[in-house]
Amino acid sequence: MRCIIAHFPFNLTKTDVQTLMHGVKPEPVTGASVTIGRRHYPAKQVGEIITRQDRRDFTADEVTRALSRLGFTCTPASTQASPTASAALFGTAA
Repeated sequence: MRCIIAHFPFNLTKTDVQTLMHGVKPEPVTGASVTIGRRHYPAKQVGEIITRQDRRDFTADEVTRALSRLGFTCTPASTQASPTASAALFGTAA
């Protein structure tokens, strides 16, 4: 499927993304994330690998929009609970 990330066109398939991410250790997720297989990757990390561009050249939204269209599960940054929010919710100290 053709998608635009950082004003550049890419022809990506779900298999291509899975192959590129195979063996890549996920960094800690602090914002938007993408689930590939059983692993959760930061959207920026996936975007950097599949586009071979610097992370500053694109947004996490561009990556999640493209990967959602390919059938990956993407979680926006706003829906993820921070550790302090979880602690407040469950009444425990962080």
